[in-house]
Amino acid sequence: MADFNANLYIGIMSGTSLDGVDVVLADFADHRVRLVQHVRRDFAPELRKVLAALQAPGRNELHRSAVAAQHLARTYALAITELLHRAGIEAGQVRAAGIHGQTVRHQPDAGYTLQLNAPATVAELTGIDIVADFRSRDLAAGGQGAPLLPAFHAAVFRAPFARAVVNIGGISNLTGLPAVADPNPVIGFDCGPGNVLLDHWIARHQGAPYDRDGAWGAGGHTHAGLLNALLLEPYFEREPPKSTGRDLFNGDWLDRRLERFDPDSTIGPQDVQATLARLTAISIARAQQRWWPHANEVVVCGGGAFNAGLMRMLAEECAPVPVSNSAGLGIAPDHVEALGFAWLAREHIEGRDGNLPAVTGARGGRVLGARYPK
Repeated sequence: MADFNANLYIGIMSGTSLDGVDVVLADFADHRVRLVQHVRRDFAPELRKVLAALQAPGRNELHRSAVAAQHLARTYALAITELLHRAGIEAGQVRAAGIHGQTVRHQPDAGYTLQLNAPATVAELTGIDIVADFRSRDLAAGGQGAPLLPAFHAAVFRAPFARAVVNIGGISNLTGLPAVADPNPVIGFDCGPGNVLLDHWIARHQGAPYDRDGAWGAGGHTHAGLLNALLLEPYFEREPPKSTGRDLFNGDWLDRRLERFDPDSTIGPQDVQATLARLTAISIARAQQRWWPHANEVVVCGGGAFNAGLMRMLAEECAPVPVSNSAGLGIAPDHVEALGFAWLAREHIEGRDGNLPAVTGARGGRVLGARYPK
């Protein structure tokens, strides 16, 4: 049996895009983070359908949620097993794995957030200690429970100058990183929709899970009137701390606004897609310009970084501040979130705070997560 390595952690992330799970093996030796191996596993179509349905109230949803959580756990376990095989690592060498779970409700104003997960099952199937339920401790301390990755962004992306890190998943969020020598706190919050409305609209009209490179939307044009109507959403003007999710930005939200602004459906589907991409770009840019205006650059991670059309729009909206993706800083855009939850698992095991009160609004720093022993 190989020797135990206290610096090896696994991170597992399945986000609001509902497309699958990213799993990373991270080595935190020498106070750095090094990606050892990565596995991407798409959700089975039936699981994705069930998870999408659970985003809204429905019949017998307690039972359906519990069953879906078990299917998720087995998906996570299979991905971990594949990861270990590719890396040539045994389960006993890994200190712990951090699993975010699949968010199906996020209602911080009501005092709760719900991520489907079955961490005891994952621990049983993999033989690895699992750290999960990262959000609830921050909520208990009066915080939003989100976003949680700004602390990780600060650990790996801080620079001698002010920087903004934008994660574009289903929802977009922004981290404001002061210069290393600047004593001001890191800030962070959810900006609004990332890919969630784009994915919803192309699935409805093209049957595709997402708009690859923004190619379909590029065939349309931004409709200024519709864009302005969408930007009237009060969430955009709320001051941080704030967080959101599919509870707000979903197909019903979009349909209600389309019915009011364009009841006769005169705006073509591709023009709506182009307008939704512009909505994502402009809501991020306005958030950066209002709450982190001294950023010298904007660094993008998450799936949205691979949407060429969206990145072009974001560069236009953020100008003259340059926009790039996190690969230039040594971490591929699709690895950042999973590495973040490996890092949060390590912080839990070491007994260190994982939240940032200035980001979430919590009363203070808290050790996040709960451990499920192997």
